[in-house]
Amino acid sequence: MWPILRGLLSHPRRTIITDDKRSYRAIELLVGALHVAEQVKRDTASPRVGVMLPTSGAFPLALLGTWWADKAVVPLNYLMSRDDLHFVIRDADIDTVITVDPMLEFIGGEDHLPDHTHLIRLDHMPFTGVPELRWPPIHDGTDLAALLYTSGTSGRPKGVKLTHQNITTNVRDSVHHAGVTGTHGFLGVLPNFHAFGLTVLTLMPLFTGSHAVYTARFAPKKLAKLAREHKPTIFVAVPSMFAALAASKDADPADWESVSLAISGAEPLPDAIYEKCKDKLGLEILEGYGLTETSPVATWSTPAENKRHSVGKPLPHVQAYILDEKGHPLPPEQEGEIALAGPSIMDGYWFRPDLTEQVMIDIPLTPGDTYGGVHVNAFKTGDLGKIDRDGFLYITGRIKDLLIIAGENVSPREIEEELNKHPHVHASAVVGVPDESRGEVPVAFVELEESAEFDEAHLIKHLREAGLPAFKVPKTIHHLDALPRNPTGKILRRELREHPALQPADKPEPAGAA
Repeated sequence: MWPILRGLLSHPRRTIITDDKRSYRAIELLVGALHVAEQVKRDTASPRVGVMLPTSGAFPLALLGTWWADKAVVPLNYLMSRDDLHFVIRDADIDTVITVDPMLEFIGGEDHLPDHTHLIRLDHMPFTGVPELRWPPIHDGTDLAALLYTSGTSGRPKGVKLTHQNITTNVRDSVHHAGVTGTHGFLGVLPNFHAFGLTVLTLMPLFTGSHAVYTARFAPKKLAKLAREHKPTIFVAVPSMFAALAASKDADPADWESVSLAISGAEPLPDAIYEKCKDKLGLEILEGYGLTETSPVATWSTPAENKRHSVGKPLPHVQAYILDEKGHPLPPEQEGEIALAGPSIMDGYWFRPDLTEQVMIDIPLTPGDTYGGVHVNAFKTGDLGKIDRDGFLYITGRIKDLLIIAGENVSPREIEEELNKHPHVHASAVVGVPDESRGEVPVAFVELEESAEFDEAHLIKHLREAGLPAFKVPKTIHHLDALPRNPTGKILRRELREHPALQPADKPEPAGAA
């Protein structure tokens, strides 16, 4: 809170945020946050406050106000199912949600809130007069700053505890690593409830005093117009957004000529999308990598240090390791599980010590040592990767997504990259299905470019001609109008594995089925 406060007070009249409805000068944001802090202190008993707001200046207003009131923020993913959203409110023991009227539909209206939960509606607050100035508390860094819930791709959402030290360190290191200053301008549409949007699109501009332009809904034409008008230097998005921008009929590289940092995260960037953005928009996309549990940025490619297909080098204070199956570090160029250590690693999962214990591991730094000598406590990501001899990290897959075909480990990404190179394929996803003779076989789902016709035989032929070994060529390819995705655009493989086309024909109907 204090680093942001100092930054805003150093340029009180600077326009700091522009959204779909208005602009905020730094002093307006601070005074508004003071009003919110007064309301939160008056109305809230719980040490945690829910915030359910669109991508706009309202979110940083609520965020700063909540921190000013010495409470932790629980950003609510309004794109979750209503049942999961209610679960999060109960699980975090929230008694207050900061929101605006248009957002109430996501929870079913005020009457459908969990018991003993009430609302602070920013669009009903007068924001008149000057509230009493009370300086925010000074934290030792270990206090909870934010409780972020994962999207629940498997089971119920789980809360990730991020302390003030976690978040402040990650923001400061990201700024230093990328060379961001107050002269930069940000543009983005990522939701603030996601760690990527919270840190890179919300806190980094506040920390540096940069101008951030937000729009609540992703619309390629609108984003291009904003880029043309505001001339941002930093554009933050996920691969599916970049793909839609490049596919837009109105795509014009002149709109994006001011952007020097086009940042992609949240999921791997396919080669096809990278090339289309370079050709049609003039954007050379730089990839970053991180997880909610790492606050979230762990590595980041910059114009000065960038290798295609890499997600960059670790931030200052972040240590990256590649582990073998026994949890021992591997040398450069060898593939294994990615583990990350440093002060931006989460404080654990909310009331889930069992899950925390599963992902935190002591890594021996002395060869042959079993945690008795020099070691480091690190977070196991579940992602596969390798680090080259220059220190660049490469993501090669996800452990739980690996296919085991006749005893061979196969990454779905390798097959997807070849599918995505076909001009008719907009996006693809590969999952495994059981096979009596080979254990598993790959099955693909594709989302086609506009007006393209689906031809399964032609796509299979394309993969064979690309040189994929026969056992990696999908048994079948299915066409979907749209692949299932979470709010940040990540493809939900679990839903694909449950797709009716993959269920055995003789699978018994559930009890009570008509």
